[in-house]
Amino acid sequence: MHFAPTDVSLTRRTALRLGGAAWLTSLATHLARKAEAAEEARSHPPAQSLIMLWMAGGPSQLETFDPHPGRRIAADTRAIETPVRGVQLAEGLEQVAERLDSIALLRSLVSKEGDHERGTYLVKTGYRPDPTAVHPAIGAICCHELPAAGTDIPRHVSILPGEWPARGGYLGDEYDAFKAGDPGDKIADVSARVSHPRYEQRLADLNVLEEGFARGRRAATEATLHRAKVREARRMMTSQQLAAFDVEAESAELRAAYGETPFGRGCLAARRLVEVGVRCIEVTLSGWDSHANNHEIHARQKQVLDPALATLIADLKQRGLWDTTLVVCGGEFGRTPSVNRLGGRDHWPHGFSMALAGGAVRGGTVVGATDPEGGRDVENPIEIADVHATLLSALGIDPAKELISPAGRPLKLADGQPIAAVLR
Repeated sequence: MHFAPTDVSLTRRTALRLGGAAWLTSLATHLARKAEAAEEARSHPPAQSLIMLWMAGGPSQLETFDPHPGRRIAADTRAIETPVRGVQLAEGLEQVAERLDSIALLRSLVSKEGDHERGTYLVKTGYRPDPTAVHPAIGAICCHELPAAGTDIPRHVSILPGEWPARGGYLGDEYDAFKAGDPGDKIADVSARVSHPRYEQRLADLNVLEEGFARGRRAATEATLHRAKVREARRMMTSQQLAAFDVEAESAELRAAYGETPFGRGCLAARRLVEVGVRCIEVTLSGWDSHANNHEIHARQKQVLDPALATLIADLKQRGLWDTTLVVCGGEFGRTPSVNRLGGRDHWPHGFSMALAGGAVRGGTVVGATDPEGGRDVENPIEIADVHATLLSALGIDPAKELISPAGRPLKLADGQPIAAVLR
């Protein structure tokens, strides 16, 4: 059974119930928050879409965004220069390095979750797993809080979904991500397989059958949102916006620039989906779990990530989508500074990295630092909830807004604070 979350807003009745000084304090906080949001909106218009490049398995910060060349923990990893003075990336990310002045790096993420499933839940939702509530992924929140933008296709899409794709949580199944495979293949079962007149006749026949079935079951069928889902499916099957999934419509040169890989095509499809109004697209690159042969695995993964991420940045700019699109690249945790006897790095949630770009993100910024000797202490530790608050703020969504969960608990959209240093 689905319970719609309740928006907790400041009403006259709520204000009177709070009463006296407590109400004045609440009012002051509410007005201050509105003023801050207005100031942020004046400084940079909010983004309209979010692209999450999900590095499933947990990429090593040392082999990607936070190398420590010459140190024991670097092992054989070398670093390359970037346009940002004093900031290096790991070898193998040469194309991304050239565009680092458009990217903000968070190098001091910390988490209490070192398990793949729990870590994925935390990074995708901003909350640790809780038996009393299934929290929505940030893409589901985007779709819940932002207008529909006239899209006929799903507004929350997961391309190449892994084991734990983004979910709607307590917002409801309708906010789950629509799952799509390699954009090089046609999406199964979304286009009519018969002529249009025959298709319409079949729908008319279906309506007759459904009317008969629904008699006496009206409340039950309405609770399942069945008719609404059928209408959505019909719109999607006949929508020209489905063409956004067809990356073959792009030039061979651009497809090659992204990389002729499922992930490269996924990033290209993400740009095309943003153009038709899709709010959040998650593109997964699996295979980062390097308990053995860490360096070989990361070298192979970076051959896929480097051209795709760099070209996505350039393409969004060229298409006029840069200021209205946020891009996030990261995984559920990092890898240990020490290399194990199998040449691998194990799980490490005590200081790892994530890249942000687009929208109101201040490119060329680096926040935080990890210990060059491999200790757990980091400079300026960043909680995952703060990352979510930052992204929601950049999307024009108040991260402190509360919804009432099915268990009756008021839950903030993000229980953290925006990272001011990375926002323009």
